[in-house]
Amino acid sequence: MKAKIRKGVIPAGGLGTRFLPATKAVPKELLPIVDKPTIQYIVEEAVASGIEQIVLITARGKGAIEDHFDVSFELEETLRRKGKEGLLRTIREISEMARVLAVRQKEPRGLGHAVLCAREAVGQEPFAVLLGDDIVDSDPPCLAQMMEVYGRWGGGVIALQSVPETEAHLYGIISGEEVQERVYRITELVEKPDPGQAPSNLAVIGRYILPPEIFPILEETPAGKGGEIQLTDALQRLIQKVPLYGYEFVGDRYDAGEKVGYLQANIAFALKRPQMAERLREFIKKIFPPSESKA
Repeated sequence: MKAKIRKGVIPAGGLGTRFLPATKAVPKELLPIVDKPTIQYIVEEAVASGIEQIVLITARGKGAIEDHFDVSFELEETLRRKGKEGLLRTIREISEMARVLAVRQKEPRGLGHAVLCAREAVGQEPFAVLLGDDIVDSDPPCLAQMMEVYGRWGGGVIALQSVPETEAHLYGIISGEEVQERVYRITELVEKPDPGQAPSNLAVIGRYILPPEIFPILEETPAGKGGEIQLTDALQRLIQKVPLYGYEFVGDRYDAGEKVGYLQANIAFALKRPQMAERLREFIKKIFPPSESKA
């Protein structure tokens, strides 16, 4: 019987330089998609998939992220006094949705190092890693889909998405053998291959289920591109010890770590809200009126 995935690690120590000046004083993870911080979508996906504890990997200046998932007595009392019961329930649900533990990453040494920082909190059990830049809209949640794959195949599981060949150089790309529909036994990972050199068009997306064997490998992984410890490099070594599978998930993914993807996510999730969808559609039509038929 496979061990249950109980803990989810969310790296949240990045500086968010692509969103300056907005992120000068506000963590990028708290930038809202409609009216909900980006990181809350990630935590909600984890909880809906069965994760019991969230391990946040934070850094200096990121205390507001922890505060968001904590109880806010003053705010709750104000909402109660004003009779805003709906908002009060919403605020309480945030602080009650999961057990959250924060671990400080004292220097920015890459994603691999951020995952390594969770070693003590995770212990000797398999765990999930969810990157805050990737928002996935799907039912069932992306991580839940991956857990089904893990339940059948074990080992480690990485989320995959088909990308155009012209964009493959922007991602980590896998090669492997398809062992089930949408499931691949990975034989190689290449981090941002040179244009035209990608082994496939299957890109690694920010969702992972990893065995504890990854930690000693990360400890021994030297700095790679950009002087950082790359998780991809460690996964390449993990393949020699533990089977690693890639799963092409079903759902819509938005790269909220770059400006266009962030705006796309805002529009997509706003259109799912009945109270604002009609007004937003009208606004979009006003900006992009239908082309007049040519006589």
